[in-house]
Amino acid sequence: MLDLFDHPANPQAPGAGNIRELRLARPPVNALNSDLLKKLIVSIEGAAKESAILVTGQPGLFSAGLDVRGILTLDREGMVALFIELWRVQRALAFSPVPVVFGITGHCPAGGTVLAIHADYRVMATGDFRLGLNETQVGLFPGPLIYGAFRRLVGGHAAQLVTRGALFDPVSGLRTGLVDELCEPAQVTERALAVARELCALPREAMLRTRALAREDLHALFGNPSHAMLLEREFAGMGADAWMVPATQEHLRKMFAKK
Repeated sequence: MLDLFDHPANPQAPGAGNIRELRLARPPVNALNSDLLKKLIVSIEGAAKESAILVTGQPGLFSAGLDVRGILTLDREGMVALFIELWRVQRALAFSPVPVVFGITGHCPAGGTVLAIHADYRVMATGDFRLGLNETQVGLFPGPLIYGAFRRLVGGHAAQLVTRGALFDPVSGLRTGLVDELCEPAQVTERALAVARELCALPREAMLRTRALAREDLHALFGNPSHAMLLEREFAGMGADAWMVPATQEHLRKMFAKK
């Protein structure tokens, strides 16, 4: 479900620290369910003392997003529990004390994009792949947290992209700022690891202080930390209510019945 690998931050200097790779491994499409989200949270928080974190997927596929088939079997309280985990994984990524680099190895729509927008840097595979927030196309509402994190990267493009539920190719992702760099599919993980190593090679205190400054706006989206339990329940309730709309459920069931 989630494979962990350690890479030396500096191959020429043993003992200089590790970069922890978290590789999504939930066939066939790395769909995000409660178990995988929980494992991601534990692994991200568990890597707090490493030099950096690298998040990757399988060749041609990072993640197809939330496990829609599984969610459609849940009652409202089950949906609330899942969306609490989604809020928590976003927060774990956003507040990671060490840099987080994503190697987007292929398709990365919806929930895959939700994870990636909370990273420090995103390397994506070139090719016929798609990413973006397509929630409105299936009758869902992204909400202010996800919209804010997305807008932080793409700026003025956000309004029309999110409202249209647009999915777009890697070149458009680079142009809008949703991804930072493109490379050949077979090289994504290695290139993302190289970026993580570049960050680790910088003077540590200066890099971390500058990173914290650059991410203040992202942190602000999560509100007052002392209200975290209330805020995560609000996020989860909003998500569950959106999924429980009969027209949305009908649309999703028809869409996934074809697959």
